[in-house]
Amino acid sequence: MLKRWRHQFTNDVKVMTSTVRYRLLVLMLLPVLVTLASLVFITIYWNVTYTGKQLFMKVRADLAVAQGVLANQAEAQERALRQTQHAWDFTQLIQSLQYSDRSLNRLLEAHRDRLGLDFLRLVSLEDALADAKLRQLIPDEDDDARSGLQVLSRKQMLRISPSLARLASMRLKPTPMAPQPREGFEQRGMVIRSLIPVVGPNGERIGYLDGGALMNHNTELVDNIKALTYADGTLPSRARGAVTLFLDNVRISTNVPDGENGRAVGTLVSEQVRLKVLEQGNLWVDRAFVFNDWYISAYAPLLDTKGERIGMIYTGFTEGPFVLNYLINIIEMGTILLLVMLGSGLAVYRGASGLLKPIDRIHTVVREVQEGRNRRIGDLGLDPANELAQLGRQFDLMLDQLQERNQQIQAAASQLEQKVEERTFSLKQRTRELKRNIRLLEETRQQMVTNEKLVALGELTAGIAHEINNPTAVILGNIELIKMELSDQDHDLNEEIELIVQQVQRINSIIQSLLQYSRPGDLAMPLERQPVNPILEEMLVLVRHSLRKQMVDVELDLGASALVEVNRQQLLQVLINLVVNAAHALEGAGQVRVASGDWMDGDQPKGVWITVADDGCGIAPEVLSRIFDPFFTTRKQGTGLGLALSYGIIRRFGGLLEVESELGKGSVFTIKLPMQCPAMSEPQGVQLSVRS
Repeated sequence: MLKRWRHQFTNDVKVMTSTVRYRLLVLMLLPVLVTLASLVFITIYWNVTYTGKQLFMKVRADLAVAQGVLANQAEAQERALRQTQHAWDFTQLIQSLQYSDRSLNRLLEAHRDRLGLDFLRLVSLEDALADAKLRQLIPDEDDDARSGLQVLSRKQMLRISPSLARLASMRLKPTPMAPQPREGFEQRGMVIRSLIPVVGPNGERIGYLDGGALMNHNTELVDNIKALTYADGTLPSRARGAVTLFLDNVRISTNVPDGENGRAVGTLVSEQVRLKVLEQGNLWVDRAFVFNDWYISAYAPLLDTKGERIGMIYTGFTEGPFVLNYLINIIEMGTILLLVMLGSGLAVYRGASGLLKPIDRIHTVVREVQEGRNRRIGDLGLDPANELAQLGRQFDLMLDQLQERNQQIQAAASQLEQKVEERTFSLKQRTRELKRNIRLLEETRQQMVTNEKLVALGELTAGIAHEINNPTAVILGNIELIKMELSDQDHDLNEEIELIVQQVQRINSIIQSLLQYSRPGDLAMPLERQPVNPILEEMLVLVRHSLRKQMVDVELDLGASALVEVNRQQLLQVLINLVVNAAHALEGAGQVRVASGDWMDGDQPKGVWITVADDGCGIAPEVLSRIFDPFFTTRKQGTGLGLALSYGIIRRFGGLLEVESELGKGSVFTIKLPMQCPAMSEPQGVQLSVRS
């Protein structure tokens, strides 16, 4: 099937291009088709845009008319009450001061029926002041009346008139695009209420005429508004206009059909409209789903005498007929255009040869502008009154305006983007500077605290060490003398004497550590530039025997190649201390991992790093920040000086000593040593980093 159609199309093209006439006709009609198609699309666009605006303008004007009618209703109601106020029979009855409630009620009932009100009564001054709703309507001394919308509860309506409560009640109905009603009935009533003072024989107020009309089921009002706004001829034949009064989101009076030859009283407004109009207090002029169809709609909030939103007023008309008429117009326009083009093809071929070039030029410019080029039609060489010349000028003017607006938008966008980039860059710089300053302050504070602690504890430990050293020397000498005296005898005290010697030697070891910690000058051993891997291997030899008793293996992974300035014996002391501590953390058999590598600063080596890791018990977070404090230890046999001395040695090398630990999973101590000790070149701060 497709192959046959393609063959037929090829034959038709050959026939149309076989003669000069058809070829010229084709060459002539193509620019015309393009131009007309552009005009059709522009016309459709303008039609859609302006028709939509006109529809919204109309429905907004209809809403204004409905609001005016509602306001006029209140004014007409005031005039009706003034008629009663100045009526001869009512005036005579009031002036006599000898009337009964029955006669007064009968008179007011007659006036109510004549004026078309739903309630009319005489209220005393005391009752008006006692009623919160009436208090809002009491006129000032200079006013003769006051009116407004109010919402009355069922109890309030029963006090006015039992029939008023019956008229106001309505069943609530579930409505598409609206939430489910919370109750089955709406018992409240919306009224237009007026209050006019009544003057007694002595010229003073003796009460007020209280009258009004109930909006619930008030079809006369909405039908009158509809007759004003949507009279015959104002809408298409199939279009349907409607007016509605809402109490909150409930339709209490409407001429929107419910599909069953009735009115959609008791249905709810869509949730989207309720939020914008009732909750936010804004106007709604847009499409809206009204009960069971789409309408061009306008909603406005209704305010009571206190200025609070109590409902809405709505005007609108169905959207479907307008869309249908619009589509019909487009089809008719397209059909007429096609017929005109077919009928005038021969005439255009004979008489429009001089127009082929201008049309081709217009077509070319349109195509190039669509492709993004900056082109204009310019002078077509035709009479200025010629339609094509006018079209060219209008099109060039439109393109000039479009280009100018695009340039303005691009300039504004570039300027805004530049300002954003400048502000962002400035904020980033300030943030980085602030973070750097905070980090420096923290490091300085930590260094000052540590130095103060070291100085104070150093002075204290020096004094204690010197005071203990002399007595322990005397004790050790005397014990050695006793031991020599008893060496030839098999005495029962030999074991106790040996225990005393061991404990005194342990005291001496502690004293030596204290003296070493308290005299920083003793640490000033010469530094040499050397590799760290041989020092690590020597450390393994020194600790292998003691760790073997504990069944702990040491795994080496040596990858450092840079040379650093350190003292071999002091660094060896630090490494032995860290490895022994790691073995003790295992609390039994296990493995300690020691690794080294080059400490890099980008592509340049900065020094070396050494890590000592174990899988032991780990360090609690509350203990982690104190492990480098002198005399702080968690071991029963420890002195608490090992890590403090190690920290002091690494600090002298200009390096960093960091620890990472997780309770129950182990710890990792990291030593970072620079290639050149700061003490050998220029002073610099040393950082102690503790993380968990």
